[in-house]
Amino acid sequence: MRTYLVTGGAGFIGSNYIHYMFRKYDNEIRIINVDALTYAGNLENLKDIENRDNYTFVKANICDKEAIAKIFAENDIDRVVHFAAESHVDRSIRNPEVFVQTNVLGTAVMLNCAKNAWELPDGTFKPGKKFLHVSTDEVYGSLSEDGGYFYETTPYAPHSPYSASKAGSDMLVKAYMDTYHFPANITNCSNNYGPYQFPEKLIPLIINNALHGKKLPVYGDGKNVRDWLYVEDHAKAIDMVQEQGRLFETYNVGGHNEKQNIQIIEIIIETLQEMLADDDPRKALVSKDLITYVADRKGHDRRYAIAPDKIKEEIGWYPETMFKEGIKKTIAWYFEHEDWMERVTSGDYQKYYNEMYKA
Repeated sequence: MRTYLVTGGAGFIGSNYIHYMFRKYDNEIRIINVDALTYAGNLENLKDIENRDNYTFVKANICDKEAIAKIFAENDIDRVVHFAAESHVDRSIRNPEVFVQTNVLGTAVMLNCAKNAWELPDGTFKPGKKFLHVSTDEVYGSLSEDGGYFYETTPYAPHSPYSASKAGSDMLVKAYMDTYHFPANITNCSNNYGPYQFPEKLIPLIINNALHGKKLPVYGDGKNVRDWLYVEDHAKAIDMVQEQGRLFETYNVGGHNEKQNIQIIEIIIETLQEMLADDDPRKALVSKDLITYVADRKGHDRRYAIAPDKIKEEIGWYPETMFKEGIKKTIAWYFEHEDWMERVTSGDYQKYYNEMYKA
């Protein structure tokens, strides 16, 4: 049975990845989920699998060398999938040091612990071991509005403390691959959306605010462009890179769904109005009149767009979920999990598990 160490598995993308892997492999794999349970980590995301015999949760911070080394010492880890990171740009602008510590130092700890566990006396590594570092398209900086795409060869040009810290972590992984021939890959993905996303992010924020008749904040002129990727498609890409990707390579994972932020908000409003029943009182609250333009974010990149040509050609992955379908699936999930959203927005989600795993 192959053993996966997943960092940040209680977060949005990490928890979706764990669900995907159990759907695909069931009892053929074992997953150890390591998460510090910060505000973005929510074990309710994994409640329906928490009692599986082949799933283990460990509350630990990736910066804690002793805790991470102990996990490697006590388990024969075959795969590391490293999601754990501080990821919200606005928070990075307010408190950049936390992002540097988690994203750079935490990645260094993960790399070193994996290297120490997997390295053989002759400097090579145990066969079959792989480390996958999950990163972002934001490390590439900003594109012009009139064209161009991010490729794996695009020079790094981060503009926020968040993207700079992720660029730093990418460079560490590249250095380990070059210096030690460490068995790793890097994936750089576009903006994810789907179930379990923390409501400070654009899509769940707009869904939740619209349903409650609250203002829908739009930075600047609302014409900043992002490439949107349905989170399950991303999970599939990560699995395919680990199993079929060439070692030491970077793969860009994009959704072919470029949209302006204002377009995203308008699509959500229109989709909510279509999906809500006529007798649902929330339908009257959902309106474009809620759109409110606010001062632009500092260092706000204008456009991101990924060219996923390499992963398509080498591995055969492609984004299966177009935005129109994905946003309906996402909204339907939030309709079915209003209690989840309520506990997250109120902060109640942290109380039970924090008490259970209290240090």
